[in-house]
Amino acid sequence: MSQSRDAHPAPDDRHEVFELPRTIVAGDIDELGHVNNVVYLRWVQDVAIAHWSTAATPEQQAEVAWVAVRHEIDYKRPALPGDGIIARTWVGAADSHRFERHTEIVRAADRKLLARARTVWCPINWKTGRPTRVSDAIRARFSSGPSQT
Repeated sequence: MSQSRDAHPAPDDRHEVFELPRTIVAGDIDELGHVNNVVYLRWVQDVAIAHWSTAATPEQQAEVAWVAVRHEIDYKRPALPGDGIIARTWVGAADSHRFERHTEIVRAADRKLLARARTVWCPINWKTGRPTRVSDAIRARFSSGPSQT
């Protein structure tokens, strides 16, 4: 994956951006009065899972599970009680066992960027629990092309 540590590309026309609204609840707020950083990570995972569940066929979902092997998050602005949140995700580059996914967390009211994330996911065979190569159909749907590494 050729992205530098803090490079988070904007989505392009090759793959759609999947969006998932999120609601801030009282338990999300930390002692500083804003959403705790761990909650952003949960939103990153929530939108990735929702995208997979929506876009993959039942057969693909029965064959492949995904585990995160790396998360990078850049926090830009705080999310506050009462803010509506939208988690946006799109796929990135992939190699045999590493699939990149990008996520933005934006405030719904003004679409201001609150956080940006890059996650690397590994496909796992449900039956064996081991990393697995995915079908051409999954690769085409869930990557923007080969990794440059």
